[in-house]
Amino acid sequence: MIEKHTVIITLNGERREVPEPMTVAKLLRHLGVKSEQVAVEVNRDLVTRSRHDQTPIAADDVLEVVTLVGGGAPATLEAEALTLGTHTFRSRLLVGTGKYASLELMRDCLEASGAEIVTVAVRRERLFDRQGRSILDYLDPQRYTILPNTAGCFTVEDALRVARLGRELLSGLGNPGADWVKLEVLADPRTLLPDPVATLEATQVLVDEAFQVLCYASDDPVMARRLKAAGATSVMPAGSPIGSGQGVLNPNNIRIILEDLKGDDPNYPVIVDAGVGTASDVTLAMELGCDGVLLNTGIAGAKDPLRMAHAMRLAIEAGRLAAGAGRIPKKLYATASSPTEGVIINR
Repeated sequence: MIEKHTVIITLNGERREVPEPMTVAKLLRHLGVKSEQVAVEVNRDLVTRSRHDQTPIAADDVLEVVTLVGGGAPATLEAEALTLGTHTFRSRLLVGTGKYASLELMRDCLEASGAEIVTVAVRRERLFDRQGRSILDYLDPQRYTILPNTAGCFTVEDALRVARLGRELLSGLGNPGADWVKLEVLADPRTLLPDPVATLEATQVLVDEAFQVLCYASDDPVMARRLKAAGATSVMPAGSPIGSGQGVLNPNNIRIILEDLKGDDPNYPVIVDAGVGTASDVTLAMELGCDGVLLNTGIAGAKDPLRMAHAMRLAIEAGRLAAGAGRIPKKLYATASSPTEGVIINR
């Protein structure tokens, strides 16, 4: 009788017994996981897909296996496209995939929003829900450009790890989003505001590693200038705290950021990220001159998410058109819209 040997490893934070000998490729098959849908670290070293078969797993190794989780559109009335680094899109609405009541609702809201870019979190091997379904069954990587984010990271080191894992994962899916990342390095879990120093440091490292970095930032114009100088593909100032629904609280700072970043580079993309609660918030951001809006909770948390997704789609278009049209100046007193000459009423 052949004696079977096993070893104990740590997989996604949990001690686990697996057969020996074992490689990364064998482990994924053992777990029933498709290699193209995950990214893997062994002892904090990224194991690229081409090395899965050659990378052995030994006793006491620490592994992380991560996947994506929820965290085409007709052209808008304006034909001008949104360019983010090497990517070009028709829709200027970027949407998240989290907080939906069901994967079916998420899928339908993405469709209704008209978005072409969807942002996802990179998480440990929560590949399937209780019904055995994956988000990738409802999010077509051939249709959407996926923007992996570093949500939940509070240190530079963690943000860099998650960004690299996201690139490896999307490379396996053949999705063009493999070359970029939405960078979030948060200061604390209460406010979820960005840590400006850590964000700048992480941006510099990721740019050196050939990432196109879209930076979640505060509405501080000085930090926005520094992030652009560090090579950020886009600076994404928060309208208000994440998930707060307060809209754009400081439009003057957004105006200054737009002036500073676009002064010598009119096409540099500035996107409002976070805090949007309803369609009028989106329209305001676009009327200020922003190039797009990224939102999640505003749709997923609405009483009727599908209806709100339609509203956000129209709001992006209306705000962009209004910004190009130019509003009338504000005046203290009324100005008649009908001529006063030739009136038939005697005064």
